[in-house]
Parts: sequence; structure tokens; C-alpha cells
Amino acid sequence: MTSSSTLHATPSDNPKAKKSVALSRHIAGTTALCTVGKHGNDLQYRGYEIDALAQTAEFEEVAHLLIHGWLPNAPELAAYKERLAGFRGLPNAVKEALERIPAATHPMDVLRTGTSVLGCVIPEDREHAVAGARDVADRLIASLGSMLLYWHHFSAHGRRIDVETDDETIGGHFLHLLHQKPASEAWIRAMHTSLILYAEHEFNASTFAGRVIISTGSDMYSAVAGAIGALRGPKHGGANEASFEIQRRYRTVEEAEQDILARIEAKEVIIGFGHPVYTIDDPRSKVVKELARLLTESGRGRRQFEVAERIESVLWEKKRLFPNLDWFSAVAYHAMNIPTAFFTPIFAISRSTGWTAHAIEQRVDNKLIRPSAEYVGPDVQKFVPIANRA
Repeated sequence: MTSSSTLHATPSDNPKAKKSVALSRHIAGTTALCTVGKHGNDLQYRGYEIDALAQTAEFEEVAHLLIHGWLPNAPELAAYKERLAGFRGLPNAVKEALERIPAATHPMDVLRTGTSVLGCVIPEDREHAVAGARDVADRLIASLGSMLLYWHHFSAHGRRIDVETDDETIGGHFLHLLHQKPASEAWIRAMHTSLILYAEHEFNASTFAGRVIISTGSDMYSAVAGAIGALRGPKHGGANEASFEIQRRYRTVEEAEQDILARIEAKEVIIGFGHPVYTIDDPRSKVVKELARLLTESGRGRRQFEVAERIESVLWEKKRLFPNLDWFSAVAYHAMNIPTAFFTPIFAISRSTGWTAHAIEQRVDNKLIRPSAEYVGPDVQKFVPIANRA
């Protein structure tokens, strides 16, 4: 009779079992959209350096670059902004679905659900033409903020807000809906920078999830809903929220330094530092740090900035760890009175440009993504009928 230990073998029983490498540093495809860490710490969107884009461009310029393929000139940008503004409204069926989502729901689940419902109400054309895919992309980047904030105001206060503002930009539209008043030019510029920095990052987990879905012949909405689901996981999205929770622990920079030193001694992982691709620093971090500095100079969050900066210094001195984009993004968002629960949804709104651009690119490749796995389970076993099992 086969022993119960054989019947219930686990991977740990196999001496050949190896820890999964999770595709790290394996080439899983090609893209013309973005290069990450090609020379140690660089980041480019279609060949344009992230520093120049983040500090001088508007988010809509970068969205057009990624989704439509080129940086628009002034008339093209004006027309594109007008086009996006026309997509901010939500069909009644989407509003009704959002009103049924409980107030305790995670905001990322709201975006995932809203995307799925929108895909039922205004589906992508069955031919999956490039023009139709770009229509879906533009509609989503324009309306994801509308979905989130319509649900937020209804679930929290029972108010049905008008999501069609006269703001020119996606960042301004988001802040206007959130705070129910037009945002300052400084805050709108800050949103441009932040959204550009988060817009695209090669084959990260959520983007790859979306490409896998689109490679099956599925639609754009399904790919974006899947990508949102991947970003919802704390190992991918959520680091900016976790960074904020770390920073807010401390009343003074001295208290922060002593506690972080103790955590380093205890070999704790500090969220918001290091990166699986960049080896020298995160090229986005210096941009968002300066943004956070400017936002907190005469307003909310100055102590938080100083605490974040001191922790940055300690981790660099003791561990040679550099902050990633999320560390100072948390400071910038808090300075603009954005609720912590909305930090990752802003990431999703921005990254929807990259997700949809990759989905369009994957369709051109037209290949099913189906990797192989190394089997580490038990060897061939003899089947024992249930009546004879111990």
C-alpha cells in the first residue's frame, strides 16, 4: 500500500525543489515604449529622458506620446485635451453600479469594478482595431478619476457629484473633484509631474499581467481590470501608502533616526527604499523629492518632509539604500490633502497610459504569452483507489 507520506507529498519533500526566480532579470518580450535601468539608473519613454518630461511636460503630452506614438504639437495637444475632457462623464449604468459599492471597499476595487462595468456599457469593437483600442485608452485615463471620486462622495456623504468639470487637465480634474473646488496652479503642476513619473515602467507586474490578458485575444477593458488587480497587491502598488504610514510615526527627525537605526539593527525591511531594477538610484526620486520640498515649504507636511529626508540619509549612510518613487510621493500627496487610500489609485490612473499602450503593442505582436514552468513536485506515483487509501 502506498504510504500517506507519498500520497501527500509537497514540494518541500522533493530534494530537487528550487526557489522560484519569478522571471527576475529574464527577458519576457520586447517593447518600444520604455527602457528601465538600461545604463544602471536611466528611464526613458519612447527615447525621451524622464527628467525633461517630468519637469516641463504636461501629463496629457506624455499620455499622447505613449498611447498615440508621438509628442503632440500645440494644436494637437489642445485637441487631445478637449477629447479627453469629453470622456470624463460616466454613463448612468456605471454611476448606479458605483453607488452600490460599499463605503468600506478598497478604492482599487472601485476602479477595477468601474472599469469592468464601463466595458459592458461601452464595449470595445469586436475587431479590436487600433483606433478603437486608443478610444478605450483615452476614455479610461479620462474617466478613472471620475469613477473613484463619484463613488467617494456618494459613499461617504450621499452626494451625487457632477464629474464633468471645466478643468483642462486630468490632474486638475482629479483635484477639483476631490476637494470640490478648482486647484491652484502649483498643485496642478505637481500632479503633472507625479502622473508623468508613474505613467510607464516597462514590464512591471501589472503591465505584464495586462499584456498576458491581451495576448489571449481579450479586450482592453479586461486587460486594464487585470492590471488594476495586480497593482492592488501590496508587493507592487501600495508602497506610497506604506511610506506615508512610516513617516507619520515620528514627531521629530531625531526620533525617526533613532527608530530607523534600531530597525536596521533588527534587519527590518523599510518600505519605500531600493528597487529590483535600478542599481544606483531611482531617477524619478530626485524629481519627486524636489516637488515634495516645494509643496511643503510654506504649507502642510513640512515636518513629514524633514522626517522623510532624515530617514533617506540614514538608510543611505548605513545600507546604501536609495528611496524609490513612492517615498517622497507620499509627502507630495499628503501636502495636497489627498487621502492616503487614494495614493495607489492615482498610480493606477497614471499607469493606465502605460497599460493601454502596452496592450496595443502586444496586439501587434499577436503572440500568446505562455511561459513554461520547471516542475518541482513528486515523481510519477501509483494511483490508489479511495477505498484502499490509509
